[in-house]
Amino acid sequence: MNKTIRSAKGFTLVEIMIVVVIIGLLAAMAIPAFQKVRASSQDKTVMNNMRQLGGAADQYFLEFGTSSASLTALVGSSNYIKALNTVANENYPVSFVQGQTITVSGVAGSRTLTYAQ
Repeated sequence: MNKTIRSAKGFTLVEIMIVVVIIGLLAAMAIPAFQKVRASSQDKTVMNNMRQLGGAADQYFLEFGTSSASLTALVGSSNYIKALNTVANENYPVSFVQGQTITVSGVAGSRTLTYAQ
């Protein structure tokens, strides 16, 4: 009598396929939520940058008695804002006028944000 002993170690193909499907479903739910949080974070950072630019422009207007300022007068190592870090390849305006809203375009390639001073 020669009986073969079959090992019960390991997973069957069906079990592995079920695990892969579950991981795929979890990823399908998590990726859009992550993208939404990322976009919201980028928007908040860009809005904060615009708020800082608005404050710097107001300070410039008060100090020099003008009603317009260039981006280079506001941003630089010895200016009001040391560095303006972009987070979503956005484009900031190159000049600022007193009382004008700041509009930033190209946020993540598609969004436009405005900030009223």
